[in-house]
Amino acid sequence: MLKKALHIILSILLTVITQIGGIIYLIALLVCRNAKKHNYLKQAGLLIALYLVCTFVIVPNTAPLFGREKVYESEYIKAPCLFYKLANRNYVRPQLNTVLKEISSGLQKQHAGIKLVHLDANFPFINKFPLLPHLSHNDGRKIDLSLIYENPDNTLTNRKPSISGYGVFEGPKAGEYDQIAECRDLGYWQYDFPKYLTLGRINRDIHFSENGTADLMRIILKENNIGKVFIEPHLKKRMGLTHEKIRYHGCRAVRHDDHIHIQLK
Repeated sequence: MLKKALHIILSILLTVITQIGGIIYLIALLVCRNAKKHNYLKQAGLLIALYLVCTFVIVPNTAPLFGREKVYESEYIKAPCLFYKLANRNYVRPQLNTVLKEISSGLQKQHAGIKLVHLDANFPFINKFPLLPHLSHNDGRKIDLSLIYENPDNTLTNRKPSISGYGVFEGPKAGEYDQIAECRDLGYWQYDFPKYLTLGRINRDIHFSENGTADLMRIILKENNIGKVFIEPHLKKRMGLTHEKIRYHGCRAVRHDDHIHIQLK
């Protein structure tokens, strides 16, 4: 019973993280079930092989049936690490891919060499299938983008303060409105959850670029097909942004002072 419970837990966990991992895990178990000897190394190898074939061959060719495609990565659009591709969290509607290309092009015109770094987008299949810990990344219309950072000499950099791009916050300064504290005081314990999603802290010498991120925000806000942008209120005010597309995401979500959330109309 304990062994079965462990299989169920692993299957659920892999489904939550990657959408397809749980099914592939169960298939691998079925394939190995009739083996006379349990060679766990071979089983693990089979699971990894099946998963990689599905992730990089089958899923990209099947996702368009559900109206989604991989985020188009180029010299100017990238993810901060391989996790997003391996976990199938890099799928969007074609219209959003077009918008991302336009945003990256605008960013290049203002800051040559600075890349548009995307974080979580959506899973490849099924509307309303949750991509945790996000509340709304479930229809191919949303994606998170990294803030922009500066080197110690105040030049813009493509480096990020965490491996995942999440979890290192640019919190309120003295005198700025503290929405984070307000949400925590109201009992929304999950608001700080991204601090556990860094996958490791790196590049501790860099710091948040107010001007660079403000320029990125203005480029985003000019896109007609973007309907909403989420960022923490203190950063919105600090950067002098007042556009009606900038909304507050609510205390039930997670804090947005480590990334920018954008979505189609």
